[in-house]
Amino acid sequence: MKRKIYLFVIIILLHITSLVQAEIKIGIIGLDTSHALAFTELLNGDKNTKYQDFRVVAAYPYGSKTIKSSYDRIPGYTEGVKKCGVEIVPSISELLKKVDCVMLETNDGNLHLEQALEVFKSGKIMFIDKPIAATLPHAIAIFDLAGKYNVPIFSSSALRFSPQTQELGKGNLGHIFAADCFSPHKEEPSHPDFGWYGIHGVEILYTVMGTGCVSVNRMTSKDADVVVGLWSDGRIGTFRGLQKGDPIYGGTAFTTDKGAVQVGGYGGYEPLLDQIITFFRTRVAPVSAKETLEIFTFMEASNESVRQNGKIISMDQTYQKAQKEAKKILKKLKE
Repeated sequence: MKRKIYLFVIIILLHITSLVQAEIKIGIIGLDTSHALAFTELLNGDKNTKYQDFRVVAAYPYGSKTIKSSYDRIPGYTEGVKKCGVEIVPSISELLKKVDCVMLETNDGNLHLEQALEVFKSGKIMFIDKPIAATLPHAIAIFDLAGKYNVPIFSSSALRFSPQTQELGKGNLGHIFAADCFSPHKEEPSHPDFGWYGIHGVEILYTVMGTGCVSVNRMTSKDADVVVGLWSDGRIGTFRGLQKGDPIYGGTAFTTDKGAVQVGGYGGYEPLLDQIITFFRTRVAPVSAKETLEIFTFMEASNESVRQNGKIISMDQTYQKAQKEAKKILKKLKE
């Protein structure tokens, strides 16, 4: 009888040990954005039934040190994640000792290359929140380093994963021959134009249109910016960055089967978190490096169009110029 009890206790202990070992530990870099707190509350909260084997265990708070709207948030978000049981650590190196995968949430894209490099050296899989970088050359450099260190990464706006937008992007509502999309466009001097906030609407446009844009031109005013992109197959897509009015997201996709179909708006953070967790499990990125880099090329080409008074700008020439700059950045980087 004692032997049976002993064996039963051993089995229970082994089961508990296996459950503890199965927990996948997430570390967050950057507590200067609401995304960091939102993801932590979803993962560590009592209502978490979808991601029970994942938990945020550590966070490094910094974080922008130059953008006031970001660094002012750090103390509040730090306290918020601490209430969720997250340990605050003094450095990225300390964080990497405690976690299996990383969410790089720093709001300031200018810091992403430096912070991502430290994670790449550790070999930890990583999600990089939008924008993946402040500039196209930095974005190219980050993906080059991810390949060099063989670390899977992806980056995305939450707007990409609204159910209606996904249905359109997958072709479930018919062939899309054109699309007009919009989002707020809040300027931040440290980031080139759409890279700070307009990227949401550009990402919506790319979700439904896919890659293949060959040229871009842009008209700008104090109220809004409109970018027109020509795709290689003759389709035309537009993005309107709204500088006034309510913060709205969405658009219209024009399909051969269903006519004009509304593109989905903001649906919260959970659809994006679903994709992040699946990515951490499978190591398969839901958004390709090619598409993310084309989104940044689209935004940079639109900037060049403004500099040249609305001239049509080649996407290929824009990318080639940025690629040369990325090579210079990588040469200077201390690895």
